[in-house]
Amino acid sequence: MTTTLITGANRGLGRETARQLIAAGHTVYLGARDEIRGRAAADALGARFVRLDVTSDDSVEAAAEWIGADGGLDVLVNNAGIEPRLPGNAVPAPADTTAHDIRTTFETNVFGLVRVTRAFLPLLQRSVAPVVVNVSSGLGSLTDLSNPDSHTHFYPGLAYPASKATVNALTIQYAKAYPGIRINAVDPGYTDTDLNGHTGTQTVEEGAEIIVRMAGLTGSDGPTGLLLSRHGPVAW
Repeated sequence: MTTTLITGANRGLGRETARQLIAAGHTVYLGARDEIRGRAAADALGARFVRLDVTSDDSVEAAAEWIGADGGLDVLVNNAGIEPRLPGNAVPAPADTTAHDIRTTFETNVFGLVRVTRAFLPLLQRSVAPVVVNVSSGLGSLTDLSNPDSHTHFYPGLAYPASKATVNALTIQYAKAYPGIRINAVDPGYTDTDLNGHTGTQTVEEGAEIIVRMAGLTGSDGPTGLLLSRHGPVAW
């Protein structure tokens, strides 16, 4: 039985990933910082709820200790993320973005990923087929972000693309440091979720497909250190 932890999984892509992985036979730990919403989502899906605030050392360490005592971990999906939005759902322009805005975004999207990964690495290293999936974005592709012909080129914000580009760099470095773990970043695509005020153009089922596919890697010969969408590799 494959055991999988998904952070930020009480809604959106995280919840849909949990649903699909449970259907595929995984035992899923549904991580969420809001206990009421998290437990409700876990109960509805047949997952195991674990209170997990990726911005808190104590919360992450407690979750790792609990999951370790419960039997261990095979797959970690770093899904928790935030995107700054103004009233009316507008993305802040560079002139309206402060250092505090950048720091707040990085606290969840980057530092949270590092905090969780570091805490769960000892459990993953005990697995026979450990996997880490970092949920990134096409907005983290510097190649596409700088290409006027790319659909991501229009995006004006600073904080979110910078955080996801950093997630991509972290993925490369983790994959090099831990060759025994399949560690990849994924671009779910522009998905209709609360994160973007439901402006996305694809369903959560479509967005979760690449997350689920990479979470289902088995053996030690799968890809690692890549950024992938459901259409194939994405340029850094």
